[in-house]
Amino acid sequence: MKIRLLTKLLAINLPLIVAVIAGVWVAIDYLAADYFMVLMDKYHVNPAETHAMFLDAVHRYMVWASAAGLVAAVGVSALLTRRLLKPLYQMAEVSRRIALGEYDQRVAAASGDEVGELGRAFNAMAENLARIEQLRKTMVADVAHELRTPLTNVRGYLEGLRDGVVQPDQKTYAMLNEEVLRLVNLVNDLGELSRADAAGLVLNPETVDLADALRSARELSQPCFDEKDLKAVVTIGPGVTTVRADPARLAQILRNLLDNACRHAPRGGRVELFAGRENHKIRIGVENTGEPIPADDLPLIFERFYRVDKSRARSSGGSGVGLAIVRQLAEAHGGSTGADCPEGRVRVWVELLEHATA
Repeated sequence: MKIRLLTKLLAINLPLIVAVIAGVWVAIDYLAADYFMVLMDKYHVNPAETHAMFLDAVHRYMVWASAAGLVAAVGVSALLTRRLLKPLYQMAEVSRRIALGEYDQRVAAASGDEVGELGRAFNAMAENLARIEQLRKTMVADVAHELRTPLTNVRGYLEGLRDGVVQPDQKTYAMLNEEVLRLVNLVNDLGELSRADAAGLVLNPETVDLADALRSARELSQPCFDEKDLKAVVTIGPGVTTVRADPARLAQILRNLLDNACRHAPRGGRVELFAGRENHKIRIGVENTGEPIPADDLPLIFERFYRVDKSRARSSGGSGVGLAIVRQLAEAHGGSTGADCPEGRVRVWVELLEHATA
């Protein structure tokens, strides 16, 4: 049989009430009665009959007073306890609604005690669940969109080839190959994201020379820089030489950061790959010239499939998982990510512990 918490709390108070009543009863029987007997002796009064009447009267009034006190104590305790437990009852109801998909539900958490703290933590959890659910829906919609466009194009070309409307020439095959590559890139991005989720299980950290890692990453991205006539530089702060990380995963972080910067930097702009010390951590990042990211979008750029360009145009952005992979890999190393927009520039970075062990 389920016993409600209110009943349990009341049951906890009852032994204390009974103990107080018993203590008063014993005190009257032994202390007050003895004092009564002393008075009887002092004034030479026969105490036998009077003593019995005294105890009988006191016991009778004690019974009535105890019953009234017990009822009052239980009533007040029940009222206060119910008020104390009201947020918990509300949390139970809101939990049931959230389980049914109503992620906008919240509990009242106005008090400053532990119950209020629990309520605020519950609301924070509900907000995170709502955000994750929205991201899930957005991700499904984005994946469907990303797949639909190239598949529709491929289908159109194939139907055109079948019906003789499209000529089977080199240009047609190049268009088909381009659409297939878009699908392959999307699948590869999803695979990278999945592997990044599990990176903490397969990291092989070692001491990495930052100068070599940054210069190697810049060289690998040089074709993109040349295509957009970008000036790419590497800057390493004083005293920063090594970091403890998985070399392959660190290279992937740098590659994704550089790809993102190269994609969004204007033609003829500048890209800086930097490393420095920040708050006892090693900060590694990329800064590029270009349009600043709106303040509302900055906290979201590391979310999966999130793009500042809401039109989802392929000319202005990738699949939207590159920075999400960066965050997953940084967190797998025990680090974090961040971004800001100094005047006329966009800066995105990861922070890793200098001597971290994953």
